[in-house]
Amino acid sequence: MQSGWSVPDSDGTAFTPMVVLELAPDTNEEAIKWLLSRIRDREQNGGVELLLEQTLTGGHDGQKGNPNVFLVGSTLERLLHGAEDVGLFKEFNDGSMRAFTYTNKDNFKDFQGDGDSLLSVAECQYIIKHKLDTLRAKDEANVPGYPKAKLYPGKSIIRRLQSKGILLQVFPLHDKEELKRLSFSWYKKVKFSSSSSFQPLNDIRRYFGEGLALYFGFLEYFTFAMLPMALIGIPYYLWDWEDYDKYVLFAVFNLVWSTVFLEVWKRSSASLAYSWGTLSRKKAFEEPRAGFHGVLGFNPVTGRKEPVYPNSKRQLKIYLLSVPFVLLCLYLSFYIMMIYFDMEHWALALYEVEPNFWTGLFLFVPSIIYAVVIEVLNLLYRYAAEFLTDWENHRLESSYQNHLVLKVLVFNFFNCFASLFYIAFVMQDMVLLRQSLATLLITSQILNQIMEAFLPYWLQRRRNKKAHKRLVKVMGDRELPLPEQAQLESDMSTYLGTFDDYLEQFLLFGYVSLFSCVYPLAAVLVVLNNITEVYSDAFKMCHVFKRPFAEPASNIGVWQLAFETMSVIAVVTNCALIGLSPQMKAYFLESDTQLILLVVCVEHILLAFKFILAFVIPDVPKQIQIKLARLEFESLEVLKKKKILETSESPNTDK
Repeated sequence: MQSGWSVPDSDGTAFTPMVVLELAPDTNEEAIKWLLSRIRDREQNGGVELLLEQTLTGGHDGQKGNPNVFLVGSTLERLLHGAEDVGLFKEFNDGSMRAFTYTNKDNFKDFQGDGDSLLSVAECQYIIKHKLDTLRAKDEANVPGYPKAKLYPGKSIIRRLQSKGILLQVFPLHDKEELKRLSFSWYKKVKFSSSSSFQPLNDIRRYFGEGLALYFGFLEYFTFAMLPMALIGIPYYLWDWEDYDKYVLFAVFNLVWSTVFLEVWKRSSASLAYSWGTLSRKKAFEEPRAGFHGVLGFNPVTGRKEPVYPNSKRQLKIYLLSVPFVLLCLYLSFYIMMIYFDMEHWALALYEVEPNFWTGLFLFVPSIIYAVVIEVLNLLYRYAAEFLTDWENHRLESSYQNHLVLKVLVFNFFNCFASLFYIAFVMQDMVLLRQSLATLLITSQILNQIMEAFLPYWLQRRRNKKAHKRLVKVMGDRELPLPEQAQLESDMSTYLGTFDDYLEQFLLFGYVSLFSCVYPLAAVLVVLNNITEVYSDAFKMCHVFKRPFAEPASNIGVWQLAFETMSVIAVVTNCALIGLSPQMKAYFLESDTQLILLVVCVEHILLAFKFILAFVIPDVPKQIQIKLARLEFESLEVLKKKKILETSESPNTDK
């Protein structure tokens, strides 16, 4: 709950504000009254029974404050019922994780007294968001005061208001005291302990939710998993092995590492998800996206009227425009890559004519320019991919995300790694491959650190100075009032999710797993990058972004498949690099065909070994499998006893 603050609802009920709902400043008064009455109304009447109070933010920099800002909360009883509605899992008295039920609340371990300690603030905010999202239109034809804002019976009101620009934003409030404690344990001190994690993952999960906690868990796991690669890579780099022969051993180790790495992570992820109660949690029924549009039709699953969009029309958009556009972008990337090689040849020719320190330094300029161009192209393509995916008009958010991830991954993979593949397998210039890999990796990391760490830190300090000067004039040394806190947080940047964070780790994993055998320091650079990434991301989540709503998650989703695909490509790439080494070619001086056949054979064996290993290593640890099976067995036994009881009572009922 929000520390030290409570405000009265219109009926006088005191509640703890947890969520801010901001409407447009010029919102029609009739629409505001209608929305507030629907939010406060009883569930039997189609409301969601939440508490809210209007708060006038004072404005700043000479601008008038928005009068249509509302603080939203709920009674504890409604939150506990909501926990059952959304299917939260909590620890039972016997130590197992079970779906919370209000009638059985006293048998859950953390339910003490009135149950105030059972739910984290993040879970309370998630429940409130869920209730707001399930606020549905009844017999209203349109939003009151907005004839063009049509409403359909059974459709989400909040999503409709967002798509029409009437509702500007809904975000959860920060808890200042809890945030201070989390900041101190997360990034303000270096933690060395015997615990399994160097980050307070359970505290992160309680404050930000499982989705974000899993990302930071993966980031930490990935960093530690690269330590063996980094420790082996340092002596490899320091020794004068420019002839490339000895990198065959490093490539073999690379193959084993990239295979085991992801399989062990799945087990770690399952353990975390079970302890957080999301491993067995049923996925909620997906509602249409806020931006989804179409002609009014009938949903045979829900029985409600909603917009319908022909799948054939969507497929035509994908195959007739989206796919050709992606191919065009790939061609553009290839064309720019060839310009880069022309620049490399020009720089090398200049060095051969007049070899000195400056011309030697100039050899790195083409790679640096190309690395910057790659980052710019990735950014521009991201905007184009989002526009195209929006235009395709996907009904569900999961479908939208899958198509967006696929577009972005294909282009980023080609844009970042095409030049390295060309150098390795067409030019077969291992010296240039090492130089290009090092330059691309170092330049991209420098740019990422500037954009993700230094720039947000500078902007936050600048914003804090302005806010501090303004608040000192108004409040002096008094505690910041809730309306001012809501105003400050509304101006903060919105966290857009873990997409870009996972994408960055995916590309770093590609640099390490594909070509690190020719540049062993790649793992060292990635480890150093990820250490700073943990602290910079933690700072941004605590002080730069609005607090995001918790997102229940049992794994890293589609990114698991992306990393596994990269690991398969890594097997093929490393086998090919081994086959190109002078050490291997020395054994097949007379026949290149035999060498190619041997490499293909070894590659197939390693891929088979990889898939066997993935099959042999269970994704879920044995002890958790037993707990899940026991819970399922007990549920079936209870259901069986219930049916027997109903059968035994039915003859008496007939009489």
